[in-house]
Amino acid sequence: MAIPIETDLKDILTKIDNRLDRIENDLTEIKINQAETRGEIKVLDEKITGIGKRLENQEFIGRSIFVGVILALLAGAVKLFGFPPNP
Repeated sequence: MAIPIETDLKDILTKIDNRLDRIENDLTEIKINQAETRGEIKVLDEKITGIGKRLENQEFIGRSIFVGVILALLAGAVKLFGFPPNP
């Protein structure tokens, strides 16, 4: 038993066109969002690079201070214990 289907081809093509337009709009939005995301990633990458450089400087300064404190302690110990002995 066959069920007769009567639909105008023009209506079907109109629906397909509308759906394709919505898909095209969605695709455009996705491309725009992707471009914005790429821009944000570049900005974050630059910030991370800057932070890395600052940390390298801080590490150098920290090591220098540490070495200076150790040398000062050694110099104080030498003076305190009289190395080399006074004649």
